Amino acid sequence: MSDGSEAVRPSEENQKDAEAINDPELPLLAHLVELRRRLLYSAGALLVSFIVSFYFAGPIFNFLVNPLNDLWQGQEGKRLIYTAMHEKFFTDLKVAFFAAGFISFPIVANQVWKFVAPGLYSSEKWAFLPFLIASPILFFAGGAFVYYLVLPIAWEFFAGFQQMATGSQIAIELEPKVNEYLALVMRLIFAFGLSFELPVILILLTRAGLVSIEFLKQKRRYAFVIAFVVAAILTPPDPLSQFALAIPIILLYEISIWCSIALERKRVASEQSEGDD
Repeated sequence: MSDGSEAVRPSEENQKDAEAINDPELPLLAHLVELRRRLLYSAGALLVSFIVSFYFAGPIFNFLVNPLNDLWQGQEGKRLIYTAMHEKFFTDLKVAFFAAGFISFPIVANQVWKFVAPGLYSSEKWAFLPFLIASPILFFAGGAFVYYLVLPIAWEFFAGFQQMATGSQIAIELEPKVNEYLALVMRLIFAFGLSFELPVILILLTRAGLVSIEFLKQKRRYAFVIAFVVAAILTPPDPLSQFALAIPIILLYEISIWCSIALERKRVASEQSEGDD
């Protein structure tokens, strides 16, 4: 009897192992645990970056005000104001969160990569990794473009509507509120940053087969119209800011087509070389 029971026991254990391997819930739970771990790391990085950024919220805000401060250079009595008791505090919170997003993005992107990479083939990893690296670079390029080129021009345009006091007219002076200034700057930075992500989005769509290169070429005129519509929505209502956003979008659209064509040629050449081998 003992020999028979011992002979049966290994087969039962093997059967349980096979059922565990074929159980679809276990891989799902493992993925959920891994996802939770990556989200905790990302949230921790964002929280630490937020705390550090809140300590330096004043210098960061001063940096964002520099384009306006340069415009006011040599003029006395120019200032930013706030009219609610809590306004400056919440402005500092927004500045800290804004800066924390920039600082923690590399860590968050790394966590996304560690979660996605194990499920990809080596060729897919090499195809996905450049886009993951290019995304923050292009977003930063869009933010730098608006900060160093667009803001000085836009602020000079808006400040030109001030008027001096004379005998027949009252003085109209620009005194921006801190929360409204920050909201406008953040809106412009995000608008330009996201617009500069256009090549990444279009190239991914073409590589995934969701959009063809011929489709992008045929719809070029509609893309140009959409670029100006988006610029009119996202930027202040002045033609300089709208053209400053619409023209880069159009150029990036054309760059996306060129890059898609180059990648497609490279893929076809690689497949032909593999077929010859």
